[in-house]
Amino acid sequence: MEKGYATTSRNRTPPPRDYEDALAPEETKGLLSESDSHFADAPNPEDVFARQPKRSWKRSLGLGSLLALVLLGVYSGAVVYRRSEALTRAKALHFEGDELRSNGTHEFKRTVLVVSIDGLRADYLDRGFTPHLLDIAKQGLRAKYMKPIFPTLTFPNHWALMTGLYAESHGIVANNFWDAATDSEFHYNQIASCWKAHWWYGEPMWETVGKLGRINANLMWPGPPKTTSGASPTYFEPWRDHVPLQEKLDQLLTWIDLPLEERPQLLLAYEPSLDQAGHATGPYSARVNRTLQEVDTFAKNLHTGLVQRNLTSIVDVIFVSDHGMTDTSHPELVYMDDFLGAEGLADISHEDGWPSMGLHFKKGSNMTHYYNRLLRAAEENEGKFDVYTPDTMPERYHFSKSARIAPVYVVPKMGYVLTTRAEGDVGLTKGNHGYDNIYSEMHAMFVAHGPFSAVAKAVHQSKRSILPSALGSLWNKNAGWHSTSDDTYVMDGFENVQVYGLVMKLLGIEEHAASTNGTRGFWDKYF
Repeated sequence: MEKGYATTSRNRTPPPRDYEDALAPEETKGLLSESDSHFADAPNPEDVFARQPKRSWKRSLGLGSLLALVLLGVYSGAVVYRRSEALTRAKALHFEGDELRSNGTHEFKRTVLVVSIDGLRADYLDRGFTPHLLDIAKQGLRAKYMKPIFPTLTFPNHWALMTGLYAESHGIVANNFWDAATDSEFHYNQIASCWKAHWWYGEPMWETVGKLGRINANLMWPGPPKTTSGASPTYFEPWRDHVPLQEKLDQLLTWIDLPLEERPQLLLAYEPSLDQAGHATGPYSARVNRTLQEVDTFAKNLHTGLVQRNLTSIVDVIFVSDHGMTDTSHPELVYMDDFLGAEGLADISHEDGWPSMGLHFKKGSNMTHYYNRLLRAAEENEGKFDVYTPDTMPERYHFSKSARIAPVYVVPKMGYVLTTRAEGDVGLTKGNHGYDNIYSEMHAMFVAHGPFSAVAKAVHQSKRSILPSALGSLWNKNAGWHSTSDDTYVMDGFENVQVYGLVMKLLGIEEHAASTNGTRGFWDKYF
């Protein structure tokens, strides 16, 4: 767990962006020219010798073209066969409609399990402490990274994963923030107040599933037990700290073992221990590495449980995280009172969004004056922090259209911590997140295994069979992939607001999906 969770903003959901697929290859045509070979009169011997090279050249060209067409036909036939074979295999792996599948003893509907490991930085997977997650990724696939929304905090990103919305749209703009409209504060560890439905905008995936009469289960995923529409998960286990991983594993498998009419099709689970270790001892500590091994064992045991039940071709398992972690054991401190003065600090009424500072000022104070002082200080201390208002916020943050966003936002650069002379480094953790989501240290992970990964691989194998160079840029056979080989498939990095759309697609309910900030058609290239 960290120093905060997340929230949502005014429900201004921009329409999904249209996704432009790679152009399909154009068919090519080969034409053979007919040569004149009939003469009415007997030729002059000199004319024969004069014409011979030309006729020979034409004949060679014709034969060569014919041979090329024959070879092209043979190759194309093989390509079509391989592509058809791969796509047939993909179709066999993919559920259709409300189809039931048997594991040999019981029937199952489409089932998706999403597990969040809080604070698992994308490159943690390459440290050598997660062999089982890597093996699951090799059997399935992984992404180079998954980009969290800004701010890179727990609650905003877990609700982004659930709803497919940026913070400005889903309302959870930090782990702690002040809402002037209701004159109240959201704070992640004040469960009695922060779980009230009015804080949380958007439609979480479990609500979409529930509206269709489908069973779903939520095991401690950060978020409310009920939305403003009155929807609740079918099964709900509220968050508790220090719950053993074995207990969570047992609960997930218990749900999966329920009878068909009681079994959830969507299961969600959350584990905070790695994030807690990262904050306490830093991302490069022995404790983090030990905790990585523990969550890796959990992933192995979950996978083994599915294998024992013969469910790996029925249940899609998606391992994600909400953000990464950076070392803050020896940060450079930036003292805000050096820029605002004692009177400026006294005029601050509320402070949001650690490690950033979202500043609300008291009524009657000269906010513009303080903003200009901070702006000038940022210019004089280039590379340490930036200062924004909602109107000047970088567009790539998607963090400007909510009334819950503080009127002045100070965002530190990596390696810097905002504080005051009085506070100094008291209470600072050795690891932190919440920084700009462009930093690789903030990037999250994505690993998937099950029918989806098998389909994605089969589709990609079919694309690799298409004529490579002849079609040039008209056909990008590697669209969506960072790298692929026979034993490792690594997808391009992508934003976490796309995960909602993936789950809708895997459950076959895309047409019932809520509006999101994800890209329409984003997952089509993998199916």
